[in-house]
Amino acid sequence: MTTTETVERKLDQAPVRRGRTERPRRGPGRFRKHLWSYLFLVPTVLLFGGFTIWPLIASWVYAFFDWDGVGTPTSWVGLSNFSEVLGSAAFWRAFWHSLLFSMAAIFVELPLALVMAILLNNTWLRFRNLYRLVLFLPVVATTAVIGIVIAILLDPAGGLVNQVLLDTGLIDQPVNFLGSTSTALPTLMSIDVWKGFGITLIYWLAALQTVPKDLQEAAAIDGAGFWRSLRFVTLPVVTPIAIVILLLVFQRSLSTFDLVRAVTEGGPDYATDVVPTYIYRYAFDPQLQAPRYGFASAAGVTFGVLTLVVTLLQAPFLKRRMSGSAT
Repeated sequence: MTTTETVERKLDQAPVRRGRTERPRRGPGRFRKHLWSYLFLVPTVLLFGGFTIWPLIASWVYAFFDWDGVGTPTSWVGLSNFSEVLGSAAFWRAFWHSLLFSMAAIFVELPLALVMAILLNNTWLRFRNLYRLVLFLPVVATTAVIGIVIAILLDPAGGLVNQVLLDTGLIDQPVNFLGSTSTALPTLMSIDVWKGFGITLIYWLAALQTVPKDLQEAAAIDGAGFWRSLRFVTLPVVTPIAIVILLLVFQRSLSTFDLVRAVTEGGPDYATDVVPTYIYRYAFDPQLQAPRYGFASAAGVTFGVLTLVVTLLQAPFLKRRMSGSAT
């Protein structure tokens, strides 16, 4: 008997079901069975909705009102808050400072963290876990405490940094690192790179763990040294993850707020003012006669849109890098 005849015979013997095709029923009590799982998600959903979704929606709504934060917003101003933000030289200066923080993170912190991750990823390095811990400590340290310590160390009147520079003869007079408009921003950018270095290092270490050991062993058998193995094996494998790391570092550094607020509060003379401190000043500064929550919301929405635009501008480059790594 051929295979076709066997199949036809089985079809003839199969019971014929009339009416509509029955779909497999879900198990009874499936929702009740996993009810506890859903209940455990409730706190997360509530917190995410209350502290992320609602502020996001409310900022768009309040941006169209002249509101001081008290009561219900009623004074509709339309797009005037947005036009004022876009016409504000202080806003664009703060946005430029935020971009400088991002560029320092991308062109200084990112490659240095990669070099250090490659070094700490070697099994022959003794005490490498201790080195990782030391480099990661600034990430978990409180920013307010770091700001106080940094202000004491960089104090022009008896600070340790100025004292060392004077004793070694590198400078003739104390440098006011945080009080001068020419040195305050580079100093803060250096501190931000130092504080964020640990988390970027962890990103790179996680990326290096994805490189298959057999590829590295095959490269070594073929006679590839450290640099050739790094160029032709390690870097091509981690390139897709590197793109994600770049975006994470860019977003984090672009939204720098706590460090600037704790150390300089945007001064001197707004030389270190970034967009988050600009928004904070209009929403919570006690020196204002009345808070301008509507204007601050418009500035926040504008900053979010500009951040999205800058991120999308990187898409062609990132796509090209992804296609290059795939080939």
